Amino acid sequence: MINKFFNLILILLVGCSSHEQKPPKLYLALGDSYTIGESVEVFERWPNQLVSELNKNSIVFEQAKIIAKTGWTTGELLNAIEEQQIDESYDLVSLMIGVNNQYRGLSIENFKEEFTVLLKKAITFSKKNETGVVVLSIPDWGVTPFASDRDQNKIAEEIDQFNSVISQVCSNYKVSYIDVTEISRQVTSQPNLVAQDGLHPSSIMYSLWIKKVLNYITN
Repeated sequence: MINKFFNLILILLVGCSSHEQKPPKLYLALGDSYTIGESVEVFERWPNQLVSELNKNSIVFEQAKIIAKTGWTTGELLNAIEEQQIDESYDLVSLMIGVNNQYRGLSIENFKEEFTVLLKKAITFSKKNETGVVVLSIPDWGVTPFASDRDQNKIAEEIDQFNSVISQVCSNYKVSYIDVTEISRQVTSQPNLVAQDGLHPSSIMYSLWIKKVLNYITN
């Protein structure tokens, strides 16, 4: 009887232990300078801040796998993904790309084609297909000190056009589209939202972005 009792306790303990050791979730972040966090510390990048907040809420993720580089366009991100040969599935995939297409004056039609390919790839990388993917809009860099001598109205207009394409493609594929552009435009009244380089977001702005992202992936 005693042996049976101890065997039962052992089974329960093993069961609890295996439950507690559930492997952490996986997150893939695709993008450009905004995703890699140009001009901020590694832990201040918005994907890393997001993981930190999720872990605080007992949604345990490994450190984000980031495929992003300052200056990348949609085409360059596509090439990088091909080189990576991704064969793993992720619980969360984020995509944020397009500002360098606009900055370089590249065709919005070509952007739409390449963004669509990227979004479809993001969906295939997701364990939950389209429901496991979030797309962030392009921030308006025209309001930053870096762009003080440029046509800020023209930049804003073009950013809106690119974001309109992103929003429509996301709608077509039933993927969550998160608008962070309006947050970026608060720079004019809140200069601490810009990093020291005068162009990229500060960790403070990134923290505002992830509040919006959290609403999508925790509700």
